[in-house]
Amino acid sequence: MAYTYHPKVLEELGRFGLRPVPKTPPTLVKEFVNDLYRHELRNLRAQLRSSEIPQAGYSDRVVALRKKYFLLSIRLELWTKPDSATQS
Repeated sequence: MAYTYHPKVLEELGRFGLRPVPKTPPTLVKEFVNDLYRHELRNLRAQLRSSEIPQAGYSDRVVALRKKYFLLSIRLELWTKPDSATQS
């Protein structure tokens, strides 16, 4: 299978250091981005629990993190161009 990722999706993935090739399934890429998000969220929570960051600004940091990973809120079918999954 070959996938043609939308340029904006590739741009956002590049911010995380990801450069999927045409044979990289979008599901794999999204799982990796989701793992990065969860890792950062867990680190943020750990910082809160260890008093490294104040409770007052925690929710703002969570919102900023969600915005950073907004790509996860886009349906997977929209990551690639229509009819991009073809037999090679």
